[in-house]
Amino acid sequence: MKNLILFILLGPVTLFTQTNHSHEHTRKIIFPDIPGYQTLACDFHIHTVFSDGNVWPTIRVEEALKDGLDAIAMTEHLEYQPHSEDMPHLDRNRSHQIASELAKALDIIVVPGVEITRDLPPGHANAIFIQDANKINVDSAMDAYQEVKNQGGFVFWNHPNWISQQRNGIATLTPLHDSLIREGLLHGIEVVNDLTYSDEALEIALNNNITVMGTSDIHGLVDWKYKIADGGHRPVSLVLATDRSATAIEEALRAGRSIAFFKDLLIGKTEYVRPMIKSCLQVGEATYQGPSSVVSVPIKNVSNAMITLQNQSDYTFHAHSDMVQVPPMSEIILEVKTLEQVDQFALPFSVLSAVIGKNKHPVVEWEVKVNLEK
Repeated sequence: MKNLILFILLGPVTLFTQTNHSHEHTRKIIFPDIPGYQTLACDFHIHTVFSDGNVWPTIRVEEALKDGLDAIAMTEHLEYQPHSEDMPHLDRNRSHQIASELAKALDIIVVPGVEITRDLPPGHANAIFIQDANKINVDSAMDAYQEVKNQGGFVFWNHPNWISQQRNGIATLTPLHDSLIREGLLHGIEVVNDLTYSDEALEIALNNNITVMGTSDIHGLVDWKYKIADGGHRPVSLVLATDRSATAIEEALRAGRSIAFFKDLLIGKTEYVRPMIKSCLQVGEATYQGPSSVVSVPIKNVSNAMITLQNQSDYTFHAHSDMVQVPPMSEIILEVKTLEQVDQFALPFSVLSAVIGKNKHPVVEWEVKVNLEK
């Protein structure tokens, strides 16, 4: 009834415009660059009707545009083709070709990719930056991995915690995976896949110096799966590249410069997560409240992730507990009780919305400067 009254008062055009403006504002994945690198939002695990997905490849490009992504890959199953009776095709490159045509006009990078679909071990793996998917569609899993290497491709282990293959949900490094890593046939691992996150997969990445990946593995519609209208977002990899190009993205992935973004969590190696947090949160000039020793510190979040902090300083706060949340694309005022007026002070936090290892969160410190003349 309330919606009907609003419709009558505002008119259909006004009501529609306001709703769309809010929706578009919340769904784009926005993160700042870090010193020396551009931050590129990428999803390298995507399916369409050319394997077991439900949509045409052009829909994936349009979704990526709405989500503000820089790069995507159509990663169709080579061996699993459940729509083959309705849509038989022999060319496993076709999904990439269709997506690429539309993406050119929309300035979205589409890198060629496939999913190698095998029992565990080795399980499923995505190969991206390949030359010809058809040549990878071979009987032997090891021959498939070798062909990807021959083509100069980048391979990452998909959903290693998938309970259909790993009943306990714990990603476990097998001797075969260890061999693939040592032989340069496996370069990354999904720490985040769809709706799941794996501490154990992160540990495998850290212990073996392979790349942390976050992907949607989307089969249906992104909007429905991740409840975009309610402020949700698809999981992605934030790739830290020297420029916005496929070549720079591949170089960054091979160098391990990637952070998984999942349900407001930033997950990855310390050397990349810490500068990302420092870039996301901008601490402005502080001022004291009159002659008191309570100082107001503006903290602005320029990302679209909710960032959760836990106080690690000796100070307490005047309007917050030790837990502080800075909403996406917003600014808060943190009132710090410094006991006496000072011209600067350190403010360290444990960033609970960032993960750098099993049960490990980075500590990030800001040096707050105070304007004593105000």
